[in-house]
Amino acid sequence: MELTEERKKELETIYQTFLHDEKILKMKEISMHRGSNCYIHSFKVAKLAIKRALRHKRGDLYVILLGSILHDYYLYDWRNDHSKMKHHMGSHPYTAAQNAMRDFNISPKIKKVIESHMWPVNFKEFPKTKEARIISNADKTIYLREIVCSKRYKKKREQKYLAEISTLF
Repeated sequence: MELTEERKKELETIYQTFLHDEKILKMKEISMHRGSNCYIHSFKVAKLAIKRALRHKRGDLYVILLGSILHDYYLYDWRNDHSKMKHHMGSHPYTAAQNAMRDFNISPKIKKVIESHMWPVNFKEFPKTKEARIISNADKTIYLREIVCSKRYKKKREQKYLAEISTLF
C-alpha cells in the first residue's frame, strides 16, 4: 500500500494529537511490562501495526491507528487495585473500549478491534477483521519484546522508547 504525502500527513497529525492528548497522557502513570508504561506500549503497538499494514497492503489505516493507540486505554493500575487483579486480562479490553467510546466517540468497528485484541486469552472475542488481527499480533509482538528486557536499565530504556514513539513515520 503506497501512501500519498497527504495521507501520511493526515495520519501523522492524528498520531501527534493523541500523543499529546491530556487524557492519553494519563496512560503514562500505568506501569506495563519492564521499562514500559501503558502510554509507551500503546504507541509502540500503533507504529508496528501501521508498519505491518503498509507492508502487507491491508486494512483501514485510520481504524488500525486509533484501535492500537486505544487498545489498552483502561486507565487503572490493576497491580494496585486488588478488585481488578483477578480478571484484568479478560476484562480490560471492554473497559478500554468503554473509555474510548466515552472520551473519543470511536466507531463500532474500532470498539470491536479494542475488545478483541486479547484473543486467545479472551477466547470470546476473536479478531474477525484484518485490522483487529494486525493490532492483536502487533500487541503480542511488543509485549514479548518488552518482557524479555532486563529490569536493570529500566530508566534508560524508557528514554529510548519515548524517543522511538515521537513520530509515526
